[in-house]
Order: sequence, then structure tokens, then C-alpha cells
Amino acid sequence: MWFSLLPEAVRASERFDWFNDTVSQAVMPTVMSVEPFTEFRAEAAMLDLGAPRVARFAFSPLRSRRTPALIRRGDPEQYQLALIRGGAAVLSQEGNESRIGAGEFVFWDTSRPSDTRILPGPGPVRLTMLQFPRAALSLPGRRLERLLAARLPGGRGVAAVLASFLDGLEAHGDTCGAAELSRLGTVAVELAGALLAQQADGVGRLPAEIRARVLLDRVRAFIEDNLGDPQLTPGVVAARHNISLRTLHQLFRTQEVQTDTVHAWIRRRRLERCREDLASTRLHTYPVQVIADRWGFSSATVFSRTFRRAYGVTPTEYRGMSLVGTLAPKVEDPRTDGTSAWVPAS
Repeated sequence: MWFSLLPEAVRASERFDWFNDTVSQAVMPTVMSVEPFTEFRAEAAMLDLGAPRVARFAFSPLRSRRTPALIRRGDPEQYQLALIRGGAAVLSQEGNESRIGAGEFVFWDTSRPSDTRILPGPGPVRLTMLQFPRAALSLPGRRLERLLAARLPGGRGVAAVLASFLDGLEAHGDTCGAAELSRLGTVAVELAGALLAQQADGVGRLPAEIRARVLLDRVRAFIEDNLGDPQLTPGVVAARHNISLRTLHQLFRTQEVQTDTVHAWIRRRRLERCREDLASTRLHTYPVQVIADRWGFSSATVFSRTFRRAYGVTPTEYRGMSLVGTLAPKVEDPRTDGTSAWVPAS
């Protein structure tokens, strides 16, 4: 039967610590963190299928990292395959990184370091995760490496069959006996193996243009997830994805972001995040420099000058006009040619 990992009796102030400790014990050791002043909510339950397990989770945005030290401390030596039911996450492992949304699968190995960022959204992230021993798959590890942290579509073929199978387990698993659950566990691992084998074969046959677009998606997701790091540079982005700086710049020139250099893309996304925070009534008491620091601007002078060049007003002026409703958009994105992207409302 399903058993809860997070009893309702846990007080709200203790919920995050409980969730962190319980997941570390029942799934694998990780270190989790949440944004300051965030009210954390979580639900979790597990269903044993013999050696495999199915877990279902719903929780607030967080970051979960699995380091070499944590792997040495405890490693179930599993593959884990998750179906995202709602919300979005960014997962990185072995030089791969993907942003995964509702209806998609993502795959990772507990024996390798990983970094997962659950992204803010209108509701909690919900997922169903299948855990099974690495030895249960007959596929060679080298074929699976390129699938680690990859986004696997779940709407057709074997993936759709597996998604429906997991739906059935969630709905009716607690009505099955131990022997039935063990047989269902075998079926779940076979379906997972079929999905991974299909994806491993397909990745190698992708045309060069599609492989480039997939790489660009990974790069942009990495940039988005690390905007707050003031050390984020094109060189860091290229090294993180095991490509040359020249290849990175070429990737941006040949795809739909060709109007931006990599550096300009990073700057633009930082400005957009700052603009969103400055317009937020929830953050109106935060000093402007705190918001700038949050998104990677370590110098108040540089931030103010860059913001004014992009939007035509200072950050403080923008916040004031935004909060009283006297700001109207002229274009969606900040300009890079020195003209104003925002004007006072008439």
C-alpha cells in the first residue's frame, strides 16, 4: 500500500527540515535549500514494488544537490525516472542539462552528482518517480549517459504507455497484494527500459540542426538557472557544456536568438528578472541593490547605468512608476541600442 513520507502532524515550521531528512533517508541523501521567507509545502508517498519503488511528490520550489560527498555517504545505486505532472524543473548531470515541464520524463543516476532546481510557478511541482536498481537494466551504461538529465517527451509511444501505467499504479496500487505488486514492478522496469532504449537510439540519429537546438535549450536553461551568479560569463557557460567559446557564440548566431550575443543574452535576462522584482508589490520593501545582487549585478553603479540605458528610467524611478500604475510597456524586451523600452502611461 502507499505510505506517506510526510505526516500531516508535522508543523509548518518544521515541514522543510522533515521533508529534507525523510527524502534523504527514503530516496537518497541530498542537500536542499529554499528561497528565504518562503512558506514550504510538501506531500510525499511511496509504493513498494519489490526491488523497484514508485514515489509521488508535490512540493514548493527548492534546489536539491547531490554531491560526491553525499554519494559516498549513501548511494542506493539506482536509476530514477520521473514523470513531471505539473510545474517545471531544471536538472543537470554529467554535463547535460534540461528544463522539464508537465507531461515529460527525466532520467538520472543516483551514483553521479546532480543539481535540480524546482522552478516557481502558479502551483507546486508534482511528479511521479520510478526508482529501480541500476543492475535491472540490460542497456550498457554508455548508451544511457547521454540520456542523463535529458528531457524525454511523454505523450506518445512507449512513453505514453508508461505514463498510463504509472497513472494506474497511483490509482489502484494500494488494492494489490505483495505478489501482484512485485509483478507490476517487473513490468514498470521493462517499460522504463523500453523507453530508455528507444530514446538512446533516437538521440544518435537526430539531424545536426535539431541537436544544435537541443543544445541551445540546455544552454539557455543553464543561464536562466544561474543568473544570480555574478561570475556567470560566456566562458563559464561554454565550459559547463563541454564546448568551445567559439562554438557557443556560433550556436547563438545560428539560432533564433541571433540578435543577441551570449553576453547580451545574459545581461538582458538579468535585467528582465530585476524589472519583474522591482514591479512586485511583494518585494517593494527590498532595497534596489538587494534585487540587483540577487540577479548577478554586484555593482550598484553598473546596474543603475545598465538599467537606465535599457529602460530609459533608473531602477528607483521604474519601481515608483510601476507601483503606482504610471508605467506602460512600449516593447516587451529591453533595447540594446540605447533607446527607451518603457514610457510613462498617458
